[in-house]
Amino acid sequence: MSVPLIQKARLGAYIGKQLLAGNRRFPLVLMLEPLFQCNLRCKGCGKISHPPEIMRLQMTVEECVSAAEECGAPVVSIPGGEPLMHPQIHEIASELIARKRFVYLCTNALLVEKRLDDFTPSSYLTFNVHLDGFADKHDALVNRSGVFDKAVEAIRLLVRRGYRVTTNTTLFGDETVDSAAAFFDFLTSLGVEGITVAPAFNYESAEEQNNFLGRQNSQALFRDLLSRRRRSGWRFNHSSLYLDFLAGRRSYACSPWGNPTVNILGWQRPCYLLNDGYAASYRELMDDTDWQLYGTGRDSRCADCMVHSGFEPSAVLDSTLHPWRPLLSMMGRWLG
Repeated sequence: MSVPLIQKARLGAYIGKQLLAGNRRFPLVLMLEPLFQCNLRCKGCGKISHPPEIMRLQMTVEECVSAAEECGAPVVSIPGGEPLMHPQIHEIASELIARKRFVYLCTNALLVEKRLDDFTPSSYLTFNVHLDGFADKHDALVNRSGVFDKAVEAIRLLVRRGYRVTTNTTLFGDETVDSAAAFFDFLTSLGVEGITVAPAFNYESAEEQNNFLGRQNSQALFRDLLSRRRRSGWRFNHSSLYLDFLAGRRSYACSPWGNPTVNILGWQRPCYLLNDGYAASYRELMDDTDWQLYGTGRDSRCADCMVHSGFEPSAVLDSTLHPWRPLLSMMGRWLG
């Protein structure tokens, strides 16, 4: 796990405080979408299907900060849309950092060079760059040539300038162990802090509908892929138990309340990936959502989902409540 010690310590203290208070459901990461507007049209994305009047909307700095304060999660992930298209995204990040939130700015990197001087390196700020494979594959998935090269240039620039940098990779149905391993080797060579990875989720409104792994194929792929980790030097931006889950070694229920989503339309039910309407406030989202309706075996839309936004909170809580399990997982990797 590549997360710095200060972030681990603050997250651990936060979780401990919640558990001591007897809270059963609490947020770990706020998914903050200040806009849906994007400069790409990726095949696996369902966020860009909204009508033009919605695509033009943007949350204000005050709305973003208020949502983070209302939610209280120690980590704020800012996807979109493309957040660097928001003219005040640097102010949003700065205000959140001033409140000791760990900010992950999720970007396709096309605007990194243009906007970078608006930011200052900080242990609380991470640029999370989207890359789904080498040039031919990535550019095909985002429907534009040259995007891969721009993203790689941006990663190198960010690393040189002293920023925390992670990558975000989605694995689709045509992925093989060898192709994924080669790509992770490449990402590691760029000097990124960690790799975020998950099997693709089948958005109902996404352009791409026929290139998904499914649960069993995902587990087989990750089981073989992660068996190479010991000698690879790969660093993942995940808990070890979530990686075990991806490989089919552990079974978790989804915790959609662990990564609540707020955007220009409100607090999205039940999660970042599904849309069953919006709540007017974080408290309304938590209190008035029937969480028992969602998850594998309960909602058919959730059948093949293994995405970190739903299952990483479950794994992190398991790690906190049973601290020997990550140690046993690590020993198993080294002895296996």
